[in-house]
Amino acid sequence: MSHLEQCYNIADLREVAQRRLPKGVFEYLDRGSEDEVALAHNRRAYDRLKLRTRVLVDLGNLNTEVDLLGGPSALPLAIAPTGIAGLCSYEGELALAKAAAQAGVPFTLATGSITSMEKIAAEAGGRLWFQLYMWKEEELSYQLVQRAIDAGFEALVVTVDFALGNNREYNQRNGFSIPFRISPRSVMDMCRHPRWLVTVLGRYLTTTGMPRNENYPAKYQHRITSGTDQATPMRHSSMTWKDIARLRDFWPGKLIVKGILRAEDALLAVESGADAVVVSNHGGRNLDSSIASIDALPEIVSAVGHRATVILDSGIRRGSDIAKALALGADSVLIGRATLYGVSAGGQAGAERALAILRSELRKTMGYVGCKTVSDLCPELFEGSIATPVNGGVFMATDRDERAENGK
Repeated sequence: MSHLEQCYNIADLREVAQRRLPKGVFEYLDRGSEDEVALAHNRRAYDRLKLRTRVLVDLGNLNTEVDLLGGPSALPLAIAPTGIAGLCSYEGELALAKAAAQAGVPFTLATGSITSMEKIAAEAGGRLWFQLYMWKEEELSYQLVQRAIDAGFEALVVTVDFALGNNREYNQRNGFSIPFRISPRSVMDMCRHPRWLVTVLGRYLTTTGMPRNENYPAKYQHRITSGTDQATPMRHSSMTWKDIARLRDFWPGKLIVKGILRAEDALLAVESGADAVVVSNHGGRNLDSSIASIDALPEIVSAVGHRATVILDSGIRRGSDIAKALALGADSVLIGRATLYGVSAGGQAGAERALAILRSELRKTMGYVGCKTVSDLCPELFEGSIATPVNGGVFMATDRDERAENGK
């Protein structure tokens, strides 16, 4: 039995990833910001939601497929943008994209990735989305968007919740930073993980050389060990909804705005041309006092669910978490850390294992609550038949069907 077959849940994959990765790399993908309150609260929010079983339902044709932004998805999920994937495994972004294609779900390539969007488009197959951070030099942002258009990406995911950066103190303590600086501490860390040193960093050094951020504008494509602070994306801290409207005019495909936690922001996103919003607190990696994403979900579904696709991000570790998100009105979810643990543990096969685990758990959960299709998941499944009041209203089970009938 392979080590991946002995990973029975996402937590098992996380343990393997922790053993294989240098501490700096693992903590960058695994941890949150400051005191990690938001990171922990994301999980507690899912744990707080209890489901009621329904028995003696014919589950012979149980189906997890959905129509997601105009295309088929075998599961109600997409892989989230994760810029560290290429240091978790050799060409980790490509491994994730291939795993997504194999599983029949979309993959989102991050701006900070070290595999180019052109290589992903040429080799991965499947449904591809590109995530964008706006740059202070606005014309550089549009250069990246044009590259994504030319490469055939079908959706643009604009992350809007970065503001003035983050405070991830553990990165300072463990010596890991972007750009990556070689220091006695980082060298010792890498030497303690010889498998990673040989199969990831060593493989880059013997093929393409030290990696660089291939999806940055050309003038900023420094090696990850070189450059100054200007080598990182210059976040557009003065960005407004007018920028989303301009991107809508420029981008021909589906436009997704990621990082929404307020109903009024969701409405502004839709009014600015977004086809979808991602309810997200950035996995607890930015504002440590943030509300849990799933706690913000019902309000946003009530505000824009009839006009746009609503996707939930942050904190999902089980298939039951996916079921809970959909029961509260999400059309789909984004999976970030779960598949990163998988690709860290075993490359493409590890990512496929993570997706298979989530698929199996989702199917089991749907079966226990008597839901044959994703559209059957509804608030009445929760303990006490709770449906969260929002702005004087309640998101009811029929809302998703009405939204589908309206062509969303």
